[in-house]
Amino acid sequence: QLQASGGGLVQAGGSLRLSCVGSGFTFADYDIGWFRQAPGKEREGISRIRSSDGSTYYADSVKGRFTISRDNAKNTVYLQMNSLKPEDTAVYYCAADLTFPGTVRWSWAFEYEKWGQGTQVTVSS
Repeated sequence: QLQASGGGLVQAGGSLRLSCVGSGFTFADYDIGWFRQAPGKEREGISRIRSSDGSTYYADSVKGRFTISRDNAKNTVYLQMNSLKPEDTAVYYCAADLTFPGTVRWSWAFEYEKWGQGTQVTVSS
């Protein structure tokens, strides 16, 4: 399973670091992605880190502000979120995928096999 944490309330321009801890499977073998879903909107894939070489991918909406990293010794992936904006407000989810689906489909939710519960991020203006 996956457990996401680290959400909270922050002012615009602030920072948060989300964590995603995996258990019950070989964490190091899986790519991990971060998604978010705002009320009334579709789930958006925002970042992914590969298991093979640590390559990272970002949605344009977060590129330059968010950084994904992983520590396989701790079965943990992090999402450092800087320069937060009110439009970043959403429930954030992490997910695991064993097979890299390509440079376009990495952000498609149905590609992922395992999902954690969400953590709420609220950015006030």
